[in-house]
Amino acid sequence: MTLDQLRVLVKVVDAGSFTAAADVLGVQRSHVSRVIAQLEAELGVTLLERTTRRQSVSEAGRAVYERAVGVLAAIEDTVRVTQDAQAQPQGQLRITCGVAFSLAAVGSWVETFLERHPQCSAEIEYASRELDLVHEGFDLAIRAGPLPDSRLAARRLGRFDYGLYASPAYAMRFGLPSTPAGLHEHRLIVFTGDRAPTRAWTLHHPQRREPVCIDAPAHLRVNIGIGVRSALLAGLGIGQLPQAEVGELVASGRLLTVLTPWQPPAVEVFAVFPSNRYLTPKVRAFVDLAQEMFPKASPG
Repeated sequence: MTLDQLRVLVKVVDAGSFTAAADVLGVQRSHVSRVIAQLEAELGVTLLERTTRRQSVSEAGRAVYERAVGVLAAIEDTVRVTQDAQAQPQGQLRITCGVAFSLAAVGSWVETFLERHPQCSAEIEYASRELDLVHEGFDLAIRAGPLPDSRLAARRLGRFDYGLYASPAYAMRFGLPSTPAGLHEHRLIVFTGDRAPTRAWTLHHPQRREPVCIDAPAHLRVNIGIGVRSALLAGLGIGQLPQAEVGELVASGRLLTVLTPWQPPAVEVFAVFPSNRYLTPKVRAFVDLAQEMFPKASPG
């Protein structure tokens, strides 16, 4: 059995006759008849019931036809995906991202993406809820933290390692804690954005198996990362930020690390996209770039 035989069978069934199928395929009717006869001989069944006036599909022929349609569609899809893989990214790329995620990071990815691929445009929607990619027409989402089981596929972009920080002005005024328990006596800036826990902080120590949980009241609650950063620089308290985002601030002395080597849990970041679609060139190019540009942690 060959793919050409299956194509001929599908055309005959779809067209309704050997003559019509031959016209569609651009071959002689005798060639179509010969191919079907060969296929029937190989399979040992009658695929098409033929009389002088009409033809009909046998039960076995219907089963072979349905499978042939699936096989040919899968091959065409494979060819299309392969061709698209070689194509240049083009068209509009629609991205959604939580408002709490690093706006600067995603913005820089999009800026570089548009520079590299001038045939593309982009739209970013920052949302406090997880949007439905399929029904709302997004190509992909950037999401941080554990991913729930769903019909979506995901590709890991990287990991944010977090630290605790405060400004020199805050340290001068209130001092800094020497143990995690000491945080209860300080003004805490608590992040309340995407998938954030209530108000409890979990801190890990590299030489201890069990983490400690700090459940202290918040002096300030903020639902976006840049708000935490602004509050820290203003000397309003102690808060958590990704190490990659504060490297320059720590190096310049504008922020101080607190309770080293205790650290909040790291957060995994993913590109999420509909699993019922293959990656188009524009999506593949953006995800590759995001992995390439994902911020690396700076010493904190």
